[in-house]
Amino acid sequence: MAGGRAIGRDVHFYNFAEPDKALGGLILNSSYRVTLRSTGHDLTPTDEPLQPGHYDIRSYSHKNTICIADEPCIIRIISQSSTDRDATFRMQVRERDGKCVITGRDNWSTFHAAHIFPLSSEGYFVQSGFSRWITNRIGERDTGINSCQNRLLMRSHMHEQFDGFYFSINPDEGYKITCFNEDFDGIDGRILDPVLSRSRDELLRWHFRQAVLANMRGAGEPSFETEFPPGTDMIGEILSGSTAAKRMEAELFSRLGSYDIAWDSQKPIGQS
Repeated sequence: MAGGRAIGRDVHFYNFAEPDKALGGLILNSSYRVTLRSTGHDLTPTDEPLQPGHYDIRSYSHKNTICIADEPCIIRIISQSSTDRDATFRMQVRERDGKCVITGRDNWSTFHAAHIFPLSSEGYFVQSGFSRWITNRIGERDTGINSCQNRLLMRSHMHEQFDGFYFSINPDEGYKITCFNEDFDGIDGRILDPVLSRSRDELLRWHFRQAVLANMRGAGEPSFETEFPPGTDMIGEILSGSTAAKRMEAELFSRLGSYDIAWDSQKPIGQS
């Protein structure tokens, strides 16, 4: 079942000429602030009605700008892979990071080597040239999507949030975490360990942009249920939801990623 990312927003964007049509919105976080133009003062949470006036939404970073974009946001579900080659890369991620890079905790029993760029979009990864940033590929047929350079070690529940674009890491703000949802884990604004420099900034930058599009544009992109109790009609649940075709494609490619699927520059090998 798709959830609503707009729930909980405390800032909403409107076009002055079409005040009934929302352009988007956000939950105030460590990366953005709202100021009253006449005074330059930042708004703080309050139950009082907003006073008439001109307000500006600004990024704390001079490198970030806010604009209306028609760039597509991909459908993403939790990445899954279990090939022998992938097991090697997962071990490299564990040895490199040594702990959950998001929370700083080291409870190994719940750790996942999370993909920055999703396994379910491997074709797009290759076609858009992201594989060129991976320097430790094994052989010509390796796209690099399972490389440790496209991985970060996280606790399992952080992995789910990361794959859902509910938080992201901005490499242009010193690897600062930005939460786009309620920050139940207290991670918003946290500056991560420099170990992240061993992952590719280009991939982190892509993830951050996707998180902005998923959470701040319009009503937000659909979010999906990931837990299916025993006896649940998983296929039926997916097909009855929003963007069913795209989600089904993402689910299939993520699960088939357990097999050694190779890609050429245009399509998966074996497809016509």
